Amino acid sequence: MTVPDVRRWRHDLHRIPELGFQEHRTGDYVADVLTGLGLAVTRGVGGTGLVATLRGGPGGQGGALGLRADMDGLPLTERGARPHRSTHDGVMHACGHDGHMAMLLGAAQVLAVRGGFAGTVHLVFQPAEEHGLGARAMIADGLFDRFPVDAIFGLHSMPGHPAGAISTRAGGLMAGEDNFEIRVAGRGGHAARPQMVIDPIVVAAEIVLALQTIVARNVDPTDPAVVSCTEITTDGARNAIPGEVVIRGDTRSFSPQVGALLEHRIRRLADGICAAHGATCRVTYTHEFEPTVNDPAAVAAAVTAARLTVPEHRVDPDTAPWTASEDFGVFLGHVPGCFALLGNGEDTDAGGTPLHSPDYDFNDDALDVGVRYYVNLVRTVLSAPAATR
Repeated sequence: MTVPDVRRWRHDLHRIPELGFQEHRTGDYVADVLTGLGLAVTRGVGGTGLVATLRGGPGGQGGALGLRADMDGLPLTERGARPHRSTHDGVMHACGHDGHMAMLLGAAQVLAVRGGFAGTVHLVFQPAEEHGLGARAMIADGLFDRFPVDAIFGLHSMPGHPAGAISTRAGGLMAGEDNFEIRVAGRGGHAARPQMVIDPIVVAAEIVLALQTIVARNVDPTDPAVVSCTEITTDGARNAIPGEVVIRGDTRSFSPQVGALLEHRIRRLADGICAAHGATCRVTYTHEFEPTVNDPAAVAAAVTAARLTVPEHRVDPDTAPWTASEDFGVFLGHVPGCFALLGNGEDTDAGGTPLHSPDYDFNDDALDVGVRYYVNLVRTVLSAPAATR
C-alpha cells in the first residue's frame, strides 16, 4: 500500500458523493478497486451495499471478522475550491465516509498483498448510514447469514480530536436517537377575543418548558440523555390564534431503558398539560438509531491494535460518550464489535471543521493511521504464524 493510492481513492470518492440507497457510482468504484486486488465482491447487499471477502492462512481457516465503512453522502452544497470538490450539485461527503471507504480499501490492499493473518475478513461497505436504514437493510438481506463474523469493527472521523488519535470505550459510545411529534389541538379564533379560544400556543409553550424537566428530574444523573425541541409550527395568522400547534423534537440516550423513560414522560407531560387547558394532543414517537454499545472484549482487541499503530498518548481507551448517533449500533445488536473514533484534527484549518458542515473535508494525514489500525486489528485478532507475516 502506498499513501498516494489511498489519497487518490479518497479524492475520487469525494468527487462522486451519492445519497443513501443511491450509491451506484460509488459502489462501482469500490468494487473495481477490490476486484482489481483479486477479492470476491458481492453487490446488491441491502440495496446498494457490497461485501468483499479476504481469506488468509491455510485454506482461510480461523475466525472471521467484519470491517465496515459507510458509503453515502449528505444533501449539502460543498463550499471551497479544493481540487477534489464534489461534482454532484447539492450532495457532498461532509461526514468522512469518503475517508472511511478509502481506509478500508487501503487495508484490503495491504492484507491482500502481504497477508499476515489466518481466517476470513469480510469488508462491509454499507449504504444509507445517514438515514439510519442501511444496516437494517443489509441484515434483512442476510448479511450475517451469508457472511458470518465473530465480531465487527468500524472507524469514524472525529474533528476536534488530534489528527490520527484513536479513541473508543466499552459500553455506550454513541447515543440512540428517537424523534417525537406533539400535535396540540385547541380552538382557534380572533386574536382580539382570546376568551373564546383554547390557545394551543400557550399550551405548546408550557409543554416545551416542561419537557426540559425530564432529563433534570426524571433521568438518573449518571445516565446521559438529551431532549431537544427543534421545530414549532402553527396554522395561525398575524391576527388569528391557531387551532393547532405542532412541536417536533429529538431525544438521545445510551440505553433502551432511558429511551423508554423519555418517551413515557413526553407522553404523560403532553397529555397532562393539554388536559389542564382543555386542549388535546396526539404524540408520535419513533425510534431512528440504536445506541452504539461496544463489546468489552472487542474494545480490548481494538485498543491493542491502536497501540500498535500510534503512540500510547494518542490512544484513549475510555473516551467520553458522544451523543451523536451511528447506524453501526444496529450491527452491534446482532454481533459483538467495537466502533472507534479517528481524530481528524483540532484546528479548523487542519481537520477541525465540524462534521455535517459544507466546509468539512476528511484530513488526508489521518488516512495512513486508519489503514494501519485495520491491518493491525486483523493481524492481532486473526493471528497467523510469524513466518507468514
